[in-house]
Amino acid sequence: MSFFGKLFGKKEKETLDQGLQKTKDNFLTKLTRAIAGKSSVDEEVLDNLEEALVSADVGIDTTVKIIEKIEARVAKDKYVSTSELNSLLQQEIENILVDAPEGNTYAFDSVLPSKPYIILVVGVNGAGKTTTIGKLAYNFKKAGKSVLLGAADTFRAAAVDQLTIWSERVDVPIVKQGMGADPASVAFDTVQSGLSRGSDVIIIDTAGRLHNKAHLMDELNKIKRVIQKHIPEAPHEVLLVVDGSTGQNAIEQARHFTATTDVSALAITKLDGTAKGGVVLAIAHQFKIPVKFIGMGEKMEDLLVFDKHEFVDSLFAVKK
Repeated sequence: MSFFGKLFGKKEKETLDQGLQKTKDNFLTKLTRAIAGKSSVDEEVLDNLEEALVSADVGIDTTVKIIEKIEARVAKDKYVSTSELNSLLQQEIENILVDAPEGNTYAFDSVLPSKPYIILVVGVNGAGKTTTIGKLAYNFKKAGKSVLLGAADTFRAAAVDQLTIWSERVDVPIVKQGMGADPASVAFDTVQSGLSRGSDVIIIDTAGRLHNKAHLMDELNKIKRVIQKHIPEAPHEVLLVVDGSTGQNAIEQARHFTATTDVSALAITKLDGTAKGGVVLAIAHQFKIPVKFIGMGEKMEDLLVFDKHEFVDSLFAVKK
């Protein structure tokens, strides 16, 4: 079931187009150069295309996969024009992007699969994790849902303070304890409070560091266990937030967290103002995890539900 038709209006499309401008300029300039003076796709075109994809931080493995698909098409059809290459490339890029499992796709104004819907948010400090939580809270509230935040990233006092500021800005309640408190205790209190309040959505912030992988795994597992004392099937979503502007570093972040916990969805932030937007493809292909949200600016409205068709369309759109 798709909800994107309701959500991806003109304003969202404009935000996406603007946010991907640098990636698009970088990629399309090199793609145009790759096919300059050519009427058909040959070895030189494919080599140049490979360079264009890698430079957009699509990644080596993902680039090779795309090139192999196009090579197979060229071999099958014997002749592929450079004008056909554009649509073929769009199709292959869209195929790379992972769809969310049926029943696990939601837009902010859709009926949630369960109540309360519990989202556990992980990611390194500095990736835009707290900002993403604030934007999620804003968008869910705007869609008429009651939201509760849980400040379980207790290792860093600033993380709790920042989430508190967002709760005030969005005007949603927050459950928090002091710095150094047991994250699982905060998560337990948050779910308990959410149940008593009748909250529609509970968003719990946690795991803002990577210095000790074993400790991180233990912490996340403990949080899950205490949440499940209230709701056995929770959390319903483990959302990993990564900074798209860091390119290949974002892939390393994803690798670490996916090895540590059962990440079910991705939010890729800071895609506006970077030429490294191709990292969305690299992460989706490498980890086979759906991208649910993309951050395209600092405003509360600048968090978009990810639509792979619209993403690819914006990536290839030429200004008229």
